[in-house]
Amino acid sequence: MFEKFVFSEKQVANYYKSALRDLNIARKADETEVTFRFCYDALLKLAIAVSAKNSLRVKARQGHHIKLIDKLAEILEETDIKIIGQEMRSKRNWDLYGGGVIISKKEALEYLQWVDDIFRKGEHHLNAKARLFH
Repeated sequence: MFEKFVFSEKQVANYYKSALRDLNIARKADETEVTFRFCYDALLKLAIAVSAKNSLRVKARQGHHIKLIDKLAEILEETDIKIIGQEMRSKRNWDLYGGGVIISKKEALEYLQWVDDIFRKGEHHLNAKARLFH
């Protein structure tokens, strides 16, 4: 599912900026579904950025979201990413393909707070080898 690929620092930074843009949309959203969906997208994009920093490119195939979440958990050494990230993926899939799911305001805010925490850990990892973000 992953292949070795050397990304430039600019490419990694652009992936991270895209993830951060989605996280900021989630932070500002009034609708719980928007908060949730953009949190999930931000998490996936963070996984892409962290993978790229580690010279890994995901191949877009069935199940690649699962693998991205698992890889982020592995690289950041945070098992809750695998658990909560897969829970988010399942809810997103149920909403998309299963006729909808209701995300409460409380639940959306908990996911947002959790993704914010993962972003801090992700940014720390991204900055470990090179200063990408000033």
